[in-house]
Amino acid sequence: MTEVSDAQFEQLVAQAMDSLAKQMEEVKNVGIVIADEPNPEQRKKLKLRGNETLFGLYEGIPLTRRNNNYSGVLPDKITLFKNPLAASASNLAELQEAVRHTLWHELAHHFGLDHDRIHNLE
Repeated sequence: MTEVSDAQFEQLVAQAMDSLAKQMEEVKNVGIVIADEPNPEQRKKLKLRGNETLFGLYEGIPLTRRNNNYSGVLPDKITLFKNPLAASASNLAELQEAVRHTLWHELAHHFGLDHDRIHNLE
């Protein structure tokens, strides 16, 4: 586990966004937020068991599923979960890579990729 303050974690997220600048240019109307853990509603929606956790979550309508009637909706949201990510890393460099990878994964969902396609690209 890597101990990291909220400010340090925010910096890691900013660095991940910078490293994914090309992908971020295409992202419109998506909030990227940080939370310590998935909340009870997110856990219930994803049917997570007590021992299961999540590094990140995309909530919204993927670009590939939008049509001409897409308007008047709240922004999509990508949440990065600090505690599970920090628990998975043994040092700051590993945490930085985990944050970048998780952000890339959630952006891929925004662009319409499913888990099979994401894993093939990884």
